[in-house]
Amino acid sequence: MNLDAVAQSRIHSHRFDAGNPLAERNTRRAMWLTAAMMVVEIVGGWWFNSMAVLADGWHMSSHALALGLSVFAYGFARRHAHNERFAFGTWKVEILGGYTSAILLLGVAALMAFQSVERLLTPSPIHYDQAIAIAIVGLAVNLICAWWLRDQHGHGHEHGHSHASHHDHDHAHSHHHHDLNLRSAYLHVIADAATSVLAIIALVGGKLWGAAWLDPIMGLVGAVLVTVWAWTLLHDSGRVLLDAEMDAPVVAEVREVIEQGAVPARITDLHVWRVGRGKFACVVSLVTTARADAEFFRQALSVHEELVHVTVEVTCCPDPIVEIV
Repeated sequence: MNLDAVAQSRIHSHRFDAGNPLAERNTRRAMWLTAAMMVVEIVGGWWFNSMAVLADGWHMSSHALALGLSVFAYGFARRHAHNERFAFGTWKVEILGGYTSAILLLGVAALMAFQSVERLLTPSPIHYDQAIAIAIVGLAVNLICAWWLRDQHGHGHEHGHSHASHHDHDHAHSHHHHDLNLRSAYLHVIADAATSVLAIIALVGGKLWGAAWLDPIMGLVGAVLVTVWAWTLLHDSGRVLLDAEMDAPVVAEVREVIEQGAVPARITDLHVWRVGRGKFACVVSLVTTARADAEFFRQALSVHEELVHVTVEVTCCPDPIVEIV
């Protein structure tokens, strides 16, 4: 076999994530429905001279923008999936969309807190009937969107691997491969739904018992909830973007395969990072006293299906030498 034929046989795709077409389609549906509700609230608030409804309409516009950002991330990742400029594919565009959406959520929380404190300090008359009606319709819209955006990839799976050496061992563990772009869109509609629920409680309480202060207090509670959700999403997506994966279970699995395998070997350098939902790339440098090449160790690591791109560098110690049959 000539050099060109060997090289051709080793060429492989760098698209490590198949995308999430169902999530993209449902996110687009949720975006249009949210945008339509935003227009209804803004027009309704202006027509009924209700600042509360008008403010909620502008608040919903931020969620429509975030959903649009998620749709754009899905589309960009899909259209450029085979673009060779992206060394490890375009999946992280979706993660970047989730990270940006989390920042928008923090902005929404800050705006909610500001408006709530302002309303506490300077109370204004509330048009309860119109506001309650709009809040109920908004809640229904958010529940429909939440149903569409429930995590289609948020499942765990168990897998076992057995290796034959001086001893046999099996281990199984569960990995949860969440679509962080979908999760960010989901959190936006859940945050809006929670805001609607709190608003309905506050508005009903204000209408029945004259407790107008409930409205801004519930706004502050909602701001705290949204902040917690946004911070969690910011942490998870930022971790992927910064390749902070060296505490992932697959790292220990790589060390186990190399250092407790059939031949004596020690890892001198190891880098593992995420390139898709539950998919990892790995670069490992090792020293061994055996006559084993990089392909031997790459085949040993192939039992872990999470590792989709493995680079191995082998340094052989001159003494002693162990023959691999």
